[in-house]
Amino acid sequence: MKDNAEMRKEHNAVREKVGYHDFTHELLEARGADVGAFMDKMFVNDISGADVGQGVYTTMLNEEGKIIDDLIIFRVEENKYWLSTLYIDQMQSWFNEHSDGFDVEYEDITEVTTMYAVQGPKSRDTLNKIVDENLDDVKFTRIVDRKIDDVSIKVARFGFTGELGFELYFAPEHVDFIESKLEEAGEEFGIMELETDVFLTSLPTEKGLKLMRDYEGLDPIEGGLGWSIDWDSDFIGKEAVQETRENGPKQSLVGFTVEDEEAEVELESDITKNGETVGKVTNYTYGYTAGKHIGFALIQNDKAEIGDDVMIGDVEAKLTSDVFV
Repeated sequence: MKDNAEMRKEHNAVREKVGYHDFTHELLEARGADVGAFMDKMFVNDISGADVGQGVYTTMLNEEGKIIDDLIIFRVEENKYWLSTLYIDQMQSWFNEHSDGFDVEYEDITEVTTMYAVQGPKSRDTLNKIVDENLDDVKFTRIVDRKIDDVSIKVARFGFTGELGFELYFAPEHVDFIESKLEEAGEEFGIMELETDVFLTSLPTEKGLKLMRDYEGLDPIEGGLGWSIDWDSDFIGKEAVQETRENGPKQSLVGFTVEDEEAEVELESDITKNGETVGKVTNYTYGYTAGKHIGFALIQNDKAEIGDDVMIGDVEAKLTSDVFV
């Protein structure tokens, strides 16, 4: 995996200036008199306790306590939530299995709600030039209503880059208009449209932000997400996760670095220490700010720890914190 000039350019635009891209998540709207209680059953965080206009990061578990989705949920009205996910069909099927007895309905609104991410230290400056009311007082996790000329949008202060950033939600017929306004407003800041996958690879990985594939087969504590659990809530999978809470996790997600700039590492590759398998690779990319190859590793806690020198095939690596810059 070698340095890529276009990816480096886009990566640096977000780290130093501002970049935007079509945010590929799908959007489910859930509503009804019991929607808050239903959200608290389906997800580990306190969803019903969120303020209107607040977003909450959470996970959805199976009965064994394993993560089957991680996502942001926005409370957009008293009894209405927006769920931003990559796995909307799976989510609706899971909801269908557990919605009996709840006054709740849910609808895929992806086709009528386009999502764009605007990320980087100049993202707020860019948006402030085009929205009807500036975003200076919008706190992290909040979603607010704004207009760009006569186009209504929702703006959430969220992102997947580790930088100051916002997500825009609007009707799809306005895509060309919104893009032209972003390009015009961001020109002085060096805005770039992201056309590579840096928003899924180097940018989030450097900041320790993980994809669902990293969490596959883990419970929230093993995934480092114990902070997101509302233990007062009776969510699906709670009993299994409590066992991990009481006994401690047997496996953990950590980071690793590779100094060899030419090294190729495949996902799911075994990680060995003194010839013994101690984990596997869940993510591997080049970190343009870190200046080296980086990734995430799922390790067995009784066999390896941060600071260990390990091998991935014939590639030398070191286990590290999962935040690289």
